[in-house]
Amino acid sequence: MVQKKLFRFGVNVGPSRSRAEWSEKARTVESLGYDSLTVPDHLADFLAPMPALVSAAEATRTIRVGTNVLNNDFRHPVLLAREAATVDLLTEGRLQLGLGAGHMQSEYDQAGLSFDRGGTRVERLAEAVTVIKRLLSGEEVTFAGRHYRVTGHTINPVPVQRPHPPVVISGNGRRLLTLAAREADIVGLSGITFRRGGTAPDLSRWKASGVDERVGLVREVSGDRWAGLELNVLVQRVLVMDDRQRAAEELARHWSQLSPDEILQSPYVLIGTVDQMIEDLQARRERWGISYFTIFEPYMKTFAPVVAQLAGK
Repeated sequence: MVQKKLFRFGVNVGPSRSRAEWSEKARTVESLGYDSLTVPDHLADFLAPMPALVSAAEATRTIRVGTNVLNNDFRHPVLLAREAATVDLLTEGRLQLGLGAGHMQSEYDQAGLSFDRGGTRVERLAEAVTVIKRLLSGEEVTFAGRHYRVTGHTINPVPVQRPHPPVVISGNGRRLLTLAAREADIVGLSGITFRRGGTAPDLSRWKASGVDERVGLVREVSGDRWAGLELNVLVQRVLVMDDRQRAAEELARHWSQLSPDEILQSPYVLIGTVDQMIEDLQARRERWGISYFTIFEPYMKTFAPVVAQLAGK
């Protein structure tokens, strides 16, 4: 049996057209009882993550604000550490720093960046995490890796949270989850492998057996760190309804890699009544140790009754 942690719930928030709209979204997330507000990092119709987090924190009182997740290849780790420390200071210690290796080749092409193979991107992220964590901890960093070189550098200011803001590393590949198990405070399980430059999502790891394998990997690699890790999933669908079997059958027509029963058993999907969702979430925490669930903004109000009953329990 895995160790239970208290339930936490977050909302991954989409675009806004004004400061007023963004602030209202942030206040709504907080008023509905969610623990965190996170933002994605894509070169599309989204707010730039770091200023958006500061604005969201200004509009709220207690929720954590975070990235879900930053594409490491868009920022040098020295500059990212400086920005993260400043955001943590300006939000009075509410930052949750989510990092990933990137997966959408179209964004790299648009920005004129080289889209390297996955192993290289994860290797570069591993170096960046080392630099970022050491800088956020207040160290003077000298580092010589294959991808980054830093010489005698410290950042100012240092973050409020010590030794550093919680670091989230999210993904699905074995190399990335191995890195997360060794270095992250929160391991984000995406369950999706993006093939052909991000254009062909593979959902086969959404199956319960796939989750067993990935969680087992994290547990084995993390060793003594396991008891302190928090496991997170980004839930892709939340459908509050009585006929969950019919909904799963409809989804299976779009997600042909999964059967209706496999969809209902997956932690990346929540379908059913409020009571059924509560039962499913408790079972998933019991089986896998997953206690932190993030949903997308369109579902935040319909999912709020579940949050009201489970958050902090």
